[in-house]
Amino acid sequence: MAEISVSDGSWMFDSEILRIVPGGDSDVHELRKTLGELRIPLAAISGASFEPSRKGGNLQLRLRPGADPLTDVVAGRLSGSVDPYRLAVPKGRTGAAEYFADEVRTQLMLEQVPSGPCESFLLPGPAVPVSASAGDGTVSFDGERIRLEWSVFAKSVKEEAGPQTFPLRDVEGVEWAPQTGVGYGRLRFRLRGAAPAVAPEKDLHCLSWGVQRYGGSTVLVAAAVLARLSPRAEEPPTLPPTPPDDRRQRLEALEDHDLLVRRLTELGDLHRSGVLTDEEFSSAKRSLLRRMEL
Repeated sequence: MAEISVSDGSWMFDSEILRIVPGGDSDVHELRKTLGELRIPLAAISGASFEPSRKGGNLQLRLRPGADPLTDVVAGRLSGSVDPYRLAVPKGRTGAAEYFADEVRTQLMLEQVPSGPCESFLLPGPAVPVSASAGDGTVSFDGERIRLEWSVFAKSVKEEAGPQTFPLRDVEGVEWAPQTGVGYGRLRFRLRGAAPAVAPEKDLHCLSWGVQRYGGSTVLVAAAVLARLSPRAEEPPTLPPTPPDDRRQRLEALEDHDLLVRRLTELGDLHRSGVLTDEEFSSAKRSLLRRMEL
């Protein structure tokens, strides 16, 4: 198991699941605390890297398109300390962060996880019921119905129309964007058969804000709705039977895979016990992987 724990949070990886727990310090963004613990299956991961900086660096996880409703709905617009898949690492723990990223990459290679899009979400999205307040109102979602209630900051068109409630089955899409410059942040629901969208502050199916950068926890509502618009597959797709001529090659490949896992585990044990330095461990692992590819 690979593990790293710093003030920004803790990451643990057992070769099948990568568990992320946000830290409790005041420097940890409130959105990450609200989101809470994440459990990411290996099949949802496309890569991991350590990005060094003057004060240490950042451990960064990348997910496959279509694997996580939160990642899909934000489309890369949660950056820096608010990104739940980023861990700020102090200078004294950079070696552990590099080792962690290396372990994830190695397992991705061993299991031959594709980097392309997933057919269905592999993460469930935020739990429901979920709600958030920002700018001109409050949005809530109980898993079946969405409700928008307006605040004193809402435009008159919204105040006159009153609260809006509509079932999930009427929603064909959801979009979220943070506040940027003079542009409003927004959480907009696209309903089937609805009139073309107007400005966020006048759209009856849209919560808008002009001060909060990320609109509080609105992105969690967006991700929860998106997850239920495109639910996870209940069963994995059935693969066609392996042709008889390919069985021997498959068995040989499995034997090579098992041998590689055992050798890497032995190297990891030697590294953790202090017999191998970080440099010796990295060199030995690269050499082993090259030999196994021949």
